[in-house]
Amino acid sequence: MTTPPGKLYLMPNTLDFGIDGPTPSLEDTLAPAVIRLASRIEHWVVENAKSARSFLKRVDAIAPLARPLQELGIAEIPRPAKGGPGKPSDRSRDMAALLAPVMQGHDIGLLSEAGLPAVADPGAQVVQAAHALGIDVIALPGASSLVLALAASGLNGQGFSFVGYLPIPAAERAARIRELELQSRRDGLTRIAIETPYRNQALLDALVEQLHETTWLSVSCGLTLPGGFSRTQRVAAWRTSKLRLPGTTPAVFLLQASAV
Repeated sequence: MTTPPGKLYLMPNTLDFGIDGPTPSLEDTLAPAVIRLASRIEHWVVENAKSARSFLKRVDAIAPLARPLQELGIAEIPRPAKGGPGKPSDRSRDMAALLAPVMQGHDIGLLSEAGLPAVADPGAQVVQAAHALGIDVIALPGASSLVLALAASGLNGQGFSFVGYLPIPAAERAARIRELELQSRRDGLTRIAIETPYRNQALLDALVEQLHETTWLSVSCGLTLPGGFSRTQRVAAWRTSKLRLPGTTPAVFLLQASAV
């Protein structure tokens, strides 16, 4: 008798990865049913093994793990080799190896370092491979900083685009900001960007400097954390603002241009 395959569960994580100071309880951001399911899963595909173990320790404190942490299967998603993403055949073999426990009847949890896996996250390639293999993919409810920031911004939530990280060199970053603003002016869509926390202030300063004074700019920082906030105003108002963003807390930046 053939063993039926398991399922791939997209397990939400908290948004407090790498944050200094007090963090909210796991129960403040994840539903009890999600925590209980996490405690039962014995095989994991993760972005980072160290942060995954930290997450599972928090789960274990609420709902005891099915097996000791050191006995769980935790496999990291392979990072692309320097110089390119590598051959498709190599990636396919990597993904098939990660998903092998599912084909043996075990459920797998896919876990990002923060937020929802596969959203602005390398886990998307695992989900794609699961679909190709006919594996059931189950998305579980949890916080996404991108969606929370968009909801709190008051900007266009009917049409938006996530553009990821902007260039680091000042001239390239300035050109990209102007390009995004022009696109937003043409199509009316919100543009959403993120940055490594220690460059938060540099990106905010560049946005305020490069965007037209009538463009709407929204910043959400430390979402779901104590002291987290969202602020939306036109760039003209941002230019008189004294806001200083922390260099250790994730932030999300959103812009929507007005017709001028």
